Amino acid sequence: MKFTSTIKVTGMKYSKGKMDNGTEFDSTKVYVETELDTSKDSAMGTACAEYGLGKADEYQKYKHLAGALPFMAIAEMEIVTNGKTQKTIIHSLRPVDGAKAAASGAKNVTA
Repeated sequence: MKFTSTIKVTGMKYSKGKMDNGTEFDSTKVYVETELDTSKDSAMGTACAEYGLGKADEYQKYKHLAGALPFMAIAEMEIVTNGKTQKTIIHSLRPVDGAKAAASGAKNVTA
């Protein structure tokens, strides 16, 4: 199931290399502010959840936004399953204009 969502990106990291046993790894993770489940009245507020965003080279596309963290973005996302468990992955991020301005050093002025 594919969908679009506006998210608050609080961090990103990539990993690429080879383990001692020869297995290669290559991924980018995005940390997104996510509402806690309040249905049992045992939690409130937000936490950061980790989502996959493709391979390590995806990180480079957003590296210039480091000074704008956290930033708002439009995310193309998808819920996938193996029949037993499900996970949400991010296919693409499109930072909103405020993030681009902050990354370039521009100051936001409000009246």
